[in-house]
Amino acid sequence: MANKTNRNFGLSTLSLRNSISVFILSALLILFGVYSYITMPKESFPEIVFPLIYVQTPYPGNTPVDIENLITRPLEKEIKSVNGIKNLNSESVQDVSIINVEFNIDVDTEKALQDVKDAVDRAMSDLPSDLDQDPVVLDIDLSRVPILNINLSGDYSIDDLVDYAEYLQDEIEELGEISEATITGDKEKEVQVNIDLPKMQANELSFNDVQSALASENINIGAGDILLGKTRRSIRTDAEFTSMNEIRNVIVKHEKGNIVYLKDIADVLFTYKEVESFARLGGESVVSLNVIKKSGENLLDATDKIRALIALAKKDILPEGLRITITNDQSKQTRNQLANLENSIISGVILVVITLLFFLGLRNATFVGLSIPFSMFISFLVLSALGVSLNFIVLFSLILALGMLVDNAIVTIENIYRLYADEGYSAFEAARQGVGEVAVPIISSTATTLAAFFPLLFWDDIIGEFMGYLPRTLIIVLGSSLFVALVINPVIASVFMKKQDLDKKVNHKKAIIFTAIFLVLGILLLLGDNTISGNLMLTISGGVLLFSYLLTPLSAWFQKVVLPRLEKVYAVSLKYSLSGIRPYLIILGTVVLMFVSIGFYFSSNPKVEFFPVNEPNYINVFVEVPLGTDVLATDSVTQRVEKRLNEVLEPYSDLVESVVTNVGAETASQNELGGGGGGQNTPNKARITVSFVEYEFRNEVRTTDIQREVTDQLNNWLPGVTISVEKENNGPPVGRDISLELTGTDFDVLLASAEAIKQKVDRSGIEGIENLQIDLETNKPELLVKINRDHARRLGVSTQQVALALRTALYGSEASKYKEGEDDYPIEVRLKREYRYDVASLMNQLVTFRSQASGQIVQVPISAVASYEFNSSYNSIKRKDSERLVTVYSNVVEGFNKTEINNSIKELLKGQELPQGYNLKFGGSQEEQEESGAFLVNALLIAISLISIILVSQFNSASKPFIIILTVLFSTIGVFLGLGIFQMEFVVIMTGIGIVSLAGIVVNNGIVLIDFIELSRNRLREKLGLEDKEELDDTHLVEAIELGGMTRLRPVLLTAITTVLGLLPLAVGLNIDFIGLLDNRGANIYFGGDNAIFWSPMAWTVIFGLVFATFLTLIVVPVMYLLLERLNRWFRKVIKFA
Repeated sequence: MANKTNRNFGLSTLSLRNSISVFILSALLILFGVYSYITMPKESFPEIVFPLIYVQTPYPGNTPVDIENLITRPLEKEIKSVNGIKNLNSESVQDVSIINVEFNIDVDTEKALQDVKDAVDRAMSDLPSDLDQDPVVLDIDLSRVPILNINLSGDYSIDDLVDYAEYLQDEIEELGEISEATITGDKEKEVQVNIDLPKMQANELSFNDVQSALASENINIGAGDILLGKTRRSIRTDAEFTSMNEIRNVIVKHEKGNIVYLKDIADVLFTYKEVESFARLGGESVVSLNVIKKSGENLLDATDKIRALIALAKKDILPEGLRITITNDQSKQTRNQLANLENSIISGVILVVITLLFFLGLRNATFVGLSIPFSMFISFLVLSALGVSLNFIVLFSLILALGMLVDNAIVTIENIYRLYADEGYSAFEAARQGVGEVAVPIISSTATTLAAFFPLLFWDDIIGEFMGYLPRTLIIVLGSSLFVALVINPVIASVFMKKQDLDKKVNHKKAIIFTAIFLVLGILLLLGDNTISGNLMLTISGGVLLFSYLLTPLSAWFQKVVLPRLEKVYAVSLKYSLSGIRPYLIILGTVVLMFVSIGFYFSSNPKVEFFPVNEPNYINVFVEVPLGTDVLATDSVTQRVEKRLNEVLEPYSDLVESVVTNVGAETASQNELGGGGGGQNTPNKARITVSFVEYEFRNEVRTTDIQREVTDQLNNWLPGVTISVEKENNGPPVGRDISLELTGTDFDVLLASAEAIKQKVDRSGIEGIENLQIDLETNKPELLVKINRDHARRLGVSTQQVALALRTALYGSEASKYKEGEDDYPIEVRLKREYRYDVASLMNQLVTFRSQASGQIVQVPISAVASYEFNSSYNSIKRKDSERLVTVYSNVVEGFNKTEINNSIKELLKGQELPQGYNLKFGGSQEEQEESGAFLVNALLIAISLISIILVSQFNSASKPFIIILTVLFSTIGVFLGLGIFQMEFVVIMTGIGIVSLAGIVVNNGIVLIDFIELSRNRLREKLGLEDKEELDDTHLVEAIELGGMTRLRPVLLTAITTVLGLLPLAVGLNIDFIGLLDNRGANIYFGGDNAIFWSPMAWTVIFGLVFATFLTLIVVPVMYLLLERLNRWFRKVIKFA
């Protein structure tokens, strides 16, 4: 009967009997783990694979309305039939149709791309037959953003700067880590054939005549092979243009002895295209290289190689006067974040090991502490094998796991030592039975923790794809820690465990010898210029003295004096709590406190944020002038804004790293999904990007305050110019802060409804709204040409001839290509500038053609068959899920809470009447927030269900799992009290994940405690000689509960304290540069930073909840256990008598 309570776990016993194999395996795991860590790709944000397909169809010369009807609608009709589409958005603008197809996250990107291509192919028969090119279908890779920009400037021509940029481009693209390097800021060249309208008309020529002449004279045609003797030679006619004179001397017309050369009717120039955009760095024009790395490659290695390549090129190839400036270097932030997180891990390890030392002594603390590197290295090995990069989410997951991964080792080592030191077992037998006693509960507790994170794997949107690395990493790390606790820790303990003598005096001789050895090694290494290793040896030398003469005596005092007193206080408290009516009062008080804590927190109207509000690393100043403004005029306005902005930034010049200006192109927000169509030409828009230095160099100046000052100084500064300021967001792009989406069919109705809503919100006086705007503009200037078909028919001219004549005259038409070296340039035929931009010349030009009836050349003035009027049209037509869309949008002024503002708008618009068939919806970040909040609630419910199933299967009981689940629920008391007392914001994503994480952590201690109470009951029943179905009386039941609580006091306290201390450095934002400290660069100690802002809400959630949950585990769980057992006994008696 005695064997019933002696437990054995087969895997641990097997490892104990094969200890040599386990030590060899451990060495290999460390070796491969270190190698995996070194070789893992390192980056700031995880690479998101998101099925987003982009369809672009250019159709030059057409208005947005024509683009919508001719291109967008037929394409949407076919595309929407594809399975798995989440959102179908389109935008029809001047000359181009753009369709974004967003699929559900579980759809394979390659399949989505092929399905959309097939749909586009089916729609081709419905598209115009004169498309210049077929629709372009490609997948949007959110990781394909530049890792840095290389800006070239100096006293050189654009051509020279482009040549230098192309040299660097070729060299950089040779690197294995780089996907491509694109050049921007270069002025594209073309051959301009600018026709003199009167001369062309006088010679009875048309644009088609010029184009045909150029195309037929610029040829390179193969004629096949000729057999000469026994040799075959290929015949090729090479008649391509080699100079401008050859083009000028092309014969356009040869009739009745009269020859008309191209030079007679046109100017031929090899020059730059008309300026469509400007790029400046610090007010100086630049040519830039945007470098994009390959997916999965190491960001830090890539940037290091690029910098080395540039340094070598500057030394050997590039001229001395050339200025090369690197901006937007992602590796800086990545290095900073990774270093801070790594240092947080080191800080956490130090705090955890010191805590273990006080509770367990040096030797046992070492056994437990070893589980940290073993678990980490096994995790690196698995993560590397799965192709996961080392990003800041993975590193935070390791920090979150830091306290949890020692939990299993603590329970294992503490139990082994108890059997070895207190029960008198041999080291081997203590390890075998010690692990056997706790194997099932720690497996169950680990399984419940993993169950808490398991639902997060199925977060099926862009936020879930971004945050999905958290549960994946935690599952791997905690699985690794379980393996270490069951296989490696028992073997190490059985070989090296010794009884701790708390009264043992310091061995001065041993301490001095070890101190001297490390001291000498350190000095020798420093003399050999090995600074880091030398200082590390000196630190270890000092650590030996610290441990020998301070920490070890303190640890002995703590275990001899403090812990016994703590155990005595706990024993008295537990006995007091379990007696009389107090158990009922404790449960009632806990339930009341839960409702009080929730009311206390939410009655203070806490700010609710979707993602943590970060200090901006850069801000964007968007400048928008009236639609139809020429890019040169826009640039003139932008220069005024730049000057004003520089005045505002003058006091903060030490904090500003760079100011980059884009006018006419690349002016969209980087915070919008898919880049917001940043590659479109937007001649009326500009974007000025102000980048700040890293957080630790800002001298405690908040960049949020700088952003607010820029907003105050520039907003409404220039009449007729819209200026808005936006910072970069933490996390993936989720859209605008305020986004009211109106959908329907008629734009006039949509616009009227949008105007009514905008005016209502403006009149309400809701503070924090930066500048409410409607994205549909109806003031795009337009000259509408109307053709009189009757007149045209009588004169024998078609509507197409009129339209093409106008299009070629103004927009131009590519006649052929001119090659120079490896490059080729378009030969564009159009009117001279003085005729091109003159309405009278355009409308009075002659449409020249040969009459099919008479065979004679006929010339018809366009004004004879057409009239024109000045009009206004839409700037673009947006559609969502095949319905027209108008959005009322705005940013939120920095310092205001966007959730509160959106809730105020919702309340204001409650009951807003819209015409039948028209709908209003909150989109942007609010839509993502609602979806993510709903998912996290479901994830918590699923997690609790999975935990319940695991607990029921372990205990074969409904009451014990009920106790543990209630503990999870009650642990939120600590969360809400902590957040309320310290007036912290409720961050939907981070606080939500923190509560889910807390559920997994809290369960662990409850399982271990209840399992040992059950074991104590069984042993007590054996001792009393009771049969299997006989119950303990109330006195003995309380005795078993008290014994279980006392036995598990230390591991419960330790697991809670180590988890809290592991997260504490990140929660308070403590940053210590340990490598810098060893390298004589200084510790660079500071509080705060991007990591602290991003992760501290989750860290504090776990800390607050776990601190209170420790009290729950030690007092409330035993109380609930007692009450439920009493209830079970009463219920069984009722059943028996019934």
